[in-house]
Amino acid sequence: MSGVARRTVVAAAGGTGLVAVLAACGGGGTADGDGSGTGGAASGGTDDGGATPEAETLAQTGDIPVGGGKVIAGKGVVITQPKAGEFKAFSSKCTHAGCAVGSVQDGVIVCPCHQSHFDMSDGSVKSGPAGSPLPPTPIQVIGDAISFG
Repeated sequence: MSGVARRTVVAAAGGTGLVAVLAACGGGGTADGDGSGTGGAASGGTDDGGATPEAETLAQTGDIPVGGGKVIAGKGVVITQPKAGEFKAFSSKCTHAGCAVGSVQDGVIVCPCHQSHFDMSDGSVKSGPAGSPLPPTPIQVIGDAISFG
């Protein structure tokens, strides 16, 4: 019985440590406060003893057209480049009915299910039926590689 209690205590302590690490990482904001996830705002690496795996490349900067963007299928993210060298990322799940957004056209991220349009620079709703913006997704740009940040 003492082995079970000890495991419970260790698991609880481990969970507390995880909460502390997540809180220290910012948990939902970005360093620049606007949710942009631009390369300049993101950290270039971690110093947590190697607990974080190497960042997976989502796209190359050349894959994201200036004034446009790209939905990264299977990763739950859409990456845009509103101005040259400025990269933004948002959840690709529409806030109306949960459909995956389909494209970035004429400065907006378009959901094909009910035609909600979101601003490519900040994720705000340009036209409904969606009532909430697309949540920002932290990314980092290192060299020509864009990865989760």
